[in-house]
This record gives sequence, C-alpha cells and structure tokens, in this order.
Amino acid sequence: MSGKVEIMNMDMKVGKTLKIKGKIDDDADGFVINLGQGTDKLALHFNPRFGESTIVCNSRDGNSWGKEQRDSHMCFSPGSEVKLIVTFEEDGFKVKLPDGHQLTFPNRLGYSHLSYLSSGCLSPSRLQPRGPCRPPSWVPTCCS
Repeated sequence: MSGKVEIMNMDMKVGKTLKIKGKIDDDADGFVINLGQGTDKLALHFNPRFGESTIVCNSRDGNSWGKEQRDSHMCFSPGSEVKLIVTFEEDGFKVKLPDGHQLTFPNRLGYSHLSYLSSGCLSPSRLQPRGPCRPPSWVPTCCS
C-alpha cells in the first residue's frame, strides 16, 4: 500500500509552522513531502532517499526543477513512524527532523503563501498547523 495525500486548499503563510506525523510505507525506497502553490509550483520538495542515504530538497517552477540540495543526515527508514516540523519563513524553510537535526532550504520562488501540500510513500496521521493559520479542510486520498 502506498500512502499518498494531496491538499489543494491549505492556508499557510510566512511565519507559520506545520507539524507532520505519519508512517513511512514498509516497502518504500524513500518518501516525499511537497509544499507550494500547485503540483508544478513547489517551494519545497523534501525527498529522503534510502538507497542513496541522503535527503534531497529542491524547488520546481513549471517544468523546471532547481538545483538539488543534498544532506547526508539520514534518520528515516521504511516502515518507521516520523514526526517533522516545517517552519515557513520569508527567506526559506526550516525542517526539524525526528532526531532534532534541522535542515534549511531557501524560498527560491519567493512565495508568501502556500496552498498546496502532497506526500508520497508517507501516510500522515496528523497535519497540525501552528500559529494563526486556518487548518485545511481536506480528505486524504489513499492509493494502493
């Protein structure tokens, strides 16, 4: 079974934090969390890759991916429960990993508002916004 969620009407503004808790698929080679304004307008593409023992972050504007930013700090494994905290700041993102390590990634597209979130090979059990932002009204789409 592959965990997949897509939210099209999220309301996340600069200065806000999103806590993501979920389970990585048992047979996953990695997982993905995307934040942006649509499927082809991604301010943050967060992609731990188990086979490469690296976390890849990137952005996407239309059909163009940016330059990958890689971090070799791998604290994830297939089938494990994870908790991430993503803070959206004017100049970029801070992603706090389950073991306390923090990654930063620039806000290359200059967004001040994010309306889109998706995940792949991760089944979120909780998406909790922090700060005065409106929680999304969403229904997860689970695919097998």
